[in-house]
Amino acid sequence: MTVVQSAILLLTINLGLLALLMRLPLGQRTLSIRRTFNCTREKLWSAVNPSGDAADWHHSVLSSKPIRQRGNLVEQTYKHLDRHGAPLRRLLAVEPLDTANANTVGYRSSVVDDSTLDPSFWKNFQECRIVRETTGGVTIEITQTDRYRGLAFLIVRYFSLRREMRALEGWLKTGHSAPQGYFEHPLVQVLLAIVSTLLLWPFLGLTIQGLMISTFLTLVIVLHELGHMAAYRMFGHPTVRMIFIPLLGGVAIGGRPYRSLFEVGTCALMGAGMSAFLVPPLCLAEQLSEQGVLPASAGNPILVFLLILGAFNLLNLLPMHRFDGGQVLRQIFRSRSSQIAASFFVTLCILCIGFTIGLPARLLTIGLLVFTVVSLIGARSIKPRHQLDEMTDGERMMVAFGLYSAIAMHGYAIVFAVKNLF
Repeated sequence: MTVVQSAILLLTINLGLLALLMRLPLGQRTLSIRRTFNCTREKLWSAVNPSGDAADWHHSVLSSKPIRQRGNLVEQTYKHLDRHGAPLRRLLAVEPLDTANANTVGYRSSVVDDSTLDPSFWKNFQECRIVRETTGGVTIEITQTDRYRGLAFLIVRYFSLRREMRALEGWLKTGHSAPQGYFEHPLVQVLLAIVSTLLLWPFLGLTIQGLMISTFLTLVIVLHELGHMAAYRMFGHPTVRMIFIPLLGGVAIGGRPYRSLFEVGTCALMGAGMSAFLVPPLCLAEQLSEQGVLPASAGNPILVFLLILGAFNLLNLLPMHRFDGGQVLRQIFRSRSSQIAASFFVTLCILCIGFTIGLPARLLTIGLLVFTVVSLIGARSIKPRHQLDEMTDGERMMVAFGLYSAIAMHGYAIVFAVKNLF
């Protein structure tokens, strides 16, 4: 199998996984989970009931109390932050279940308001929780019903329920709730990055050179996400983290929702923007290796890394809907016509770079079509509760020049690497 065939196969697998996780229409689905605990029904119900005495048992819940003037409504506040840095607030409509068994209690709830998300996000969501005494102890049954597009959010919801049950078990035993799960732990993410490198290796050839390219690609992805994380920090996000998904890449996650379009555009741009700072020193290092200041054997690996760095980030700046380039352009240009014109110009710049390094027009056209398809594969946008602050003219100019600079730097990296490699 040639390198081109391997790349096509890898891209096909990537597209299939993205479609399955982010776009496949699943319709209405119900998650169910059941756990039995060794405690009294009253203690478990006081924690499960949103109006109970121990309803704030979970480590992420600050308070959960009924609104006396509004009947069946319960207000919950969380440690998670809204766009202003205040605790997230959620309003539940709680309906007690009419159970024939005296040993069984339960409720059905829906979300009527959220300080972070638009109410339309919750329009199909409904949850039911039942607590009953059984021969083995006290059992809780939870069902969550919602309408899903793609497996990703369904999987997230399922594991969130499992984590909640483990935290509940710990609280019942010790009176203390602690975060559960290790997926987001830095060591686990390092392990996933290594796994991703090894999974990519066969597609690039089971040789030392193939392992080098696979390792460089993983490193470039990590550097790209570190750029996003640095931007989140600069905008005052209290926490940031990186989730690495083998074969799909990585994603940086901030600690609160965006406040402004300037924040959205800058955070999207900084993945490629931070990586662009590596281009000049890498070019200098390659020149020094040619002059004998650095070992001559370092020259080719530097050029290969420079090529991967430039290509990955430049492709990410394509003005496609789900790419960073598309995110940036949508914040800079608010009208449909200006977005189309800017997208055409950016795409033309990137195609010119492809022509400069000698790529055939047919290959460039096919590649552009493929990435257009990729841009269409994505989850439905989640609408925020409040409209984001608009950019000022100065902010718009800064982000536009940043985008232009990132395209220029990574384009130069590709041209420089190809010229010296071939």
